[in-house]
Order: sequence, then C-alpha cells, then structure tokens
Amino acid sequence: MKVMESKVFLALLHYPIYNKDGNKITTTITNLDLHDISRAGKSYNVEKYYVVNHLKSQQALVRKMRDYWVSDYGASYNSNRHEAFMIMEIANTLDEVIEDIKKRSGKTPRLIATDAREFSNSITYKDLREKIFHEDESYLIIFGTGWGLSEEIMKRCDLILEPIYGRGEFNHFSVRSAASIILDRLMADQWWE
Repeated sequence: MKVMESKVFLALLHYPIYNKDGNKITTTITNLDLHDISRAGKSYNVEKYYVVNHLKSQQALVRKMRDYWVSDYGASYNSNRHEAFMIMEIANTLDEVIEDIKKRSGKTPRLIATDAREFSNSITYKDLREKIFHEDESYLIIFGTGWGLSEEIMKRCDLILEPIYGRGEFNHFSVRSAASIILDRLMADQWWE
C-alpha cells in the first residue's frame, strides 16, 4: 500500500448552506451522514471527520449518537461502528475546525471545497491525489448539505474539486455517497495499475 505524505480531514458543513431558493440556512443533522461518512473516513484513514453545526440542539443530537456508539454497550454491540465514530468531532464553525487541525497537525490546512459545478480554481482528482500522496500538507475536504456551500465558504477555499460525473445526465449524489466516491478517488490504492 502506497504511503500518503499528507494528512486528510473531512468537514460536513450545515451552515452557511443554501436552500433551494438561494437563502442561507442551517441544515439539520442526518443520522446516515454521521454513520456513513464516519465509516468511509475510517476506512481511508482520515484523521478526523468534523460535523459542523452551530445549533446546540443539533450538537446534542450528534453527541448522543456518538456517545452511544463509543460507549461500552455500543462498542460491544457493534465494534466497527465504535471504531468509525472515534474519528468524528463536533464543531460550531469552520474556523473552529481549522484551529483544531492546526493543533493536531501543526499546519494550517489547505481548504478543498466540493461542488457539483466547475470553477476557475477547480482541481482534478488526479492532481489533488498527487498532492495528497507527495506533499507533506494537511488537507480539509469540505462537504456541504442542503443545496450547497455558500459563496463565502467557496471563496475561502484554496481549491474546489471537480464535480463527480456519472455516466448519465443525472448528477445529484447524496453527500454520503459523494464523500465515499471522493475518498476512493483520492486515497485508494491504484487498483487500475
């Protein structure tokens, strides 16, 4: 297995997010996003998976689920889920995530947004993969919920991953599916060689 030089972190933002009318909102936590992205992140040796939501009621919900699966009972009931949930953290803001990564890695992370559109600073999976495997950096891959990351978040990002294109014209993945596809494209062993 090829060694990665970089550390990779994930963030799932629930604010500021657009709704279908283009208004900034806070989206609610989805149980499946917590489970599935944690499991995918752990499978690809992601350092931490941050669930970012500033609402205390939403944080309490995440904390309750995480605490259950990392407890003695949850761990004995499903040890795989216990292990996956150990990488998940709760954060109020993106800035809080960035500060935590600086403390953990000693580096300010390069911010990588995900979106279903192309931008002037879009990067291919191949090019970002090369950076992850050959540069000693910290990367924070940011996923949005709702109808996507707000413009203010997109402007803060160093790079934006190119969209995931399937074989058909339909292009609307759930965030947990997109996270799994993106992690595989960026961090899997090169099975095609």
